Amino acid sequence: MTHRHRRILDALTKNRKVEVAALAEMFSVSQVTIRKDLDTLEEQGLVRREHGYACIDLSNGVNTCMAYNYNIKKRIALRAASTVTDGETVLIESDSICALLAEELVKTKKDVTIVTNSIFIANHIRSIPNGKIILLGGVFEKESQVTVGPMTCKCGEIFFSDKFFIGVDGFSESFGFTGRDHLRAETIQNLSGQAKDIIVLIESEKFSTAGVVGLVRTDKVAAVYTDDEIPLRIESYLHKNDVEIQKVSRRAE
Repeated sequence: MTHRHRRILDALTKNRKVEVAALAEMFSVSQVTIRKDLDTLEEQGLVRREHGYACIDLSNGVNTCMAYNYNIKKRIALRAASTVTDGETVLIESDSICALLAEELVKTKKDVTIVTNSIFIANHIRSIPNGKIILLGGVFEKESQVTVGPMTCKCGEIFFSDKFFIGVDGFSESFGFTGRDHLRAETIQNLSGQAKDIIVLIESEKFSTAGVVGLVRTDKVAAVYTDDEIPLRIESYLHKNDVEIQKVSRRAE
């Protein structure tokens, strides 16, 4: 992805919908060039084209959610990937940041095995030659493109890892990290028993949202990778619970 592609996603994150002409003026290029950029991003499922416009549709699954705050998510994924060593086996649950993490691992690490219940992640990195993907079976949830349920948990029992990376939908001090889907939550809780450390990947804005179901309690989390706009009160709370916090700049280019 080029620097201009990332800046286009930033502009769409802020405005959700932007005219092609406005994007061309913003980046001092022709509308033909912008249309080619948007064609590329649309092929990746990151944006949607309308007549004279480009937009991000957050209701349209994991792929378009990846486009929202793409640059922040990418920085979080890069920082998390730096903790993984060559030859390691990692568990990765479904989320847009987790997909970017998996992409970085197969691009930059040697002989890394990714165990996941995310069909989306497997599809996202399928064209990258490095890395080994093991998909866990189970009931397929179409919207989130993950497998869940007892079969997924049973398949996961045979795999052990030092790290289990998960994405979350929100946070509550009374419980910990939360989500929206009870079957996904149950699956995460069961898979958590197969890893030494649970690592949460989360944008800071999600700390202001409490999901409807608990994913993992704060005292079970080893580390949180987020950006530098995490609320100070929550950062202090996590430190008091011995959770390591790694922050990336929200404004870095």
